[in-house]
Amino acid sequence: MRRILVLIAVASLALTALAAAVAAVGAFLLRDLGPLPPRYSGPPLPREAVVSEMTSILAAEGITVEREPSGNLGRCHERLSGFHAPETVDAAMKAALARARSDYGWQTGPDTGGTSVTLTKNNWTALAGFAGDPASGLQAPVLISLMCVGGDDASTAPAAPSAPALTPAPAPS
Repeated sequence: MRRILVLIAVASLALTALAAAVAAVGAFLLRDLGPLPPRYSGPPLPREAVVSEMTSILAAEGITVEREPSGNLGRCHERLSGFHAPETVDAAMKAALARARSDYGWQTGPDTGGTSVTLTKNNWTALAGFAGDPASGLQAPVLISLMCVGGDDASTAPAAPSAPALTPAPAPS
């Protein structure tokens, strides 16, 4: 009987020590690290501005794309597609992406693999895919997917808030 009481006492001490260790680890894992960083920096960009900018970046490198209707893609998604000469499509796309970074402020986004490049700017992400070798005699496809962060539809948001001009009232004589 005495052995059983000793074993119970040792087991309860071990369980108490284990519970204290779990509580300490749990408190460490649940500590407050402050607010989360913002999902993007800068003001949200209007949809039309982003589409126009990316279209002009590609056009400067000789790539002509058309905007696909976005009705079924969702509120925060645009797609630009077109075709280009297969011999120069890779060089033209790399030059366009470099131009977007250097002249327009797009930043390199997360690495998605060897066949696509991701760029980010404010609340938008652009995904440019590199197609393999097209079938002989065909143009190489060019596809840029534009997605905005969050559910906001920045299609009609003005670049800067406008306020009505106020004129002072004439002073009484």
